[in-house]
Amino acid sequence: MKNLEPKVLWNFFHQITQIPRPSKKEERILGWLKDTAANHRLDYEQDKAGNLVIRKAATPGYEHRPGVILQSHVDMVCEKNAGTEFNFDTDPIQAYIDGDWVKARGTTLGADNGIGVAMALSVLTATDLHHPAIECLFTVDEETGLTGAFALETGLLKGEVLINLDSEDDGEVFIGCAGGIGTKASFEWKKETAPAGLFAFKMEVGGLKGGHSGGDIHQGLANALKLLAGYLGRLKAQMPVRLATIQGGNLHNAIPREAGAVVAVPYAEKETIRVLLNLYLAEVEASYNAIEPGLKLTLQSTDAPAELIDQRTSDRLIDALNACPHGVIAMSTDMPGLVETSTNLASVKMAGNRIDIVTSQRSMGEAGKKEIADAVYKVWNDAGAQVEQTDGYPGWKPDLDSRILTVTREAYKTLFGQDPAIKAIHAGLECGLFLEKYPHLDMVSVGPQMYGVHSPDEKLSIASTQKSWAWLVEILKNC
Repeated sequence: MKNLEPKVLWNFFHQITQIPRPSKKEERILGWLKDTAANHRLDYEQDKAGNLVIRKAATPGYEHRPGVILQSHVDMVCEKNAGTEFNFDTDPIQAYIDGDWVKARGTTLGADNGIGVAMALSVLTATDLHHPAIECLFTVDEETGLTGAFALETGLLKGEVLINLDSEDDGEVFIGCAGGIGTKASFEWKKETAPAGLFAFKMEVGGLKGGHSGGDIHQGLANALKLLAGYLGRLKAQMPVRLATIQGGNLHNAIPREAGAVVAVPYAEKETIRVLLNLYLAEVEASYNAIEPGLKLTLQSTDAPAELIDQRTSDRLIDALNACPHGVIAMSTDMPGLVETSTNLASVKMAGNRIDIVTSQRSMGEAGKKEIADAVYKVWNDAGAQVEQTDGYPGWKPDLDSRILTVTREAYKTLFGQDPAIKAIHAGLECGLFLEKYPHLDMVSVGPQMYGVHSPDEKLSIASTQKSWAWLVEILKNC
């Protein structure tokens, strides 16, 4: 990577990949950013939440122009493939180049949003750019709930324009984003001694692409938990089904790639479960063959467990997982192709005598967000679970008359001879929260092409990164 152009940008990104930076554990990356600022004699300030601002004076001739804030988040989603030995708390990302792509071996790459951090640092340390006063805002804990942006202190930022560097689509300018809310459910279950005469098996769903629950939800990707629940529901309709364990998914903003359960049925149904699996698999493959070519549903016999989840909880959990909505709920009537409202069944995890279910809802409007969140709440409440919802976060309403949008569009046209696409994103950006604290901000969001973010398939385009860097330089020159 360090041999790629521009060298300063790729050198910074390489260094960032070598620093462990899981959400809520950003101390090392923040320390490195402070050291970098000190080494270049740049002032910095940090708020109580950990958000860091590094400042650089305007270049000659730009002193009276509105100040520009370049914003990115320092944490990364920590996902790895099953069987990959990797500790995100201690190990550097094993990045490599494959043609035009930078990838990571068996883990997320962290280009979301490490490349944004690298771009901001490249502006801060450059000596040959033209720009107004620069503030680089590095926020913490974006990936687990926009915590840093929620806690951003008023008075910390002085600039009037904010360029968010957390987008993932080449040649596109984002001027709006969805708001979101989380709905969490929990069952308290009792252990029951397994009766004699049971056949136990392990059911696993894997090989799925996964992806971002906002940015990728429109693709119709398979959800491992929904596939697992679908099969368990088929069994339950024909025979008594008992769960010993169940788990799937990881993060609230990632579409589950893997899920599994240890299940017990009457021994006489041993052959029936395989017949039903074959029928179910044929249906699933017909639905997802084009988009999920790696999909796998496997069934393997296992020793009968000594204890099981109580029948009532097992039944209600299976029914609720099947009833819980997932995917696109409505499309925007204002911007063609934009998802208006969606929901993600994100994870099921067992902890002691609890089974915890995490879901997340998104919508461009507050009414849509409340409507789908209430629908998900009802599913789990009716199933007898304890349900709670997060406070949520606001969306960012598009402003087609924005001055920075005009500058951004003209800069792209000057460099590349065509207009960029103007879009809103269904994913949650921090921009909506910044507007609550700094309502005067004029904002856009840009970034290079990435695919598979929030999954080990994450990859970053080299050519698009070079293009995005040239675009950012041109924007700053004309701000």
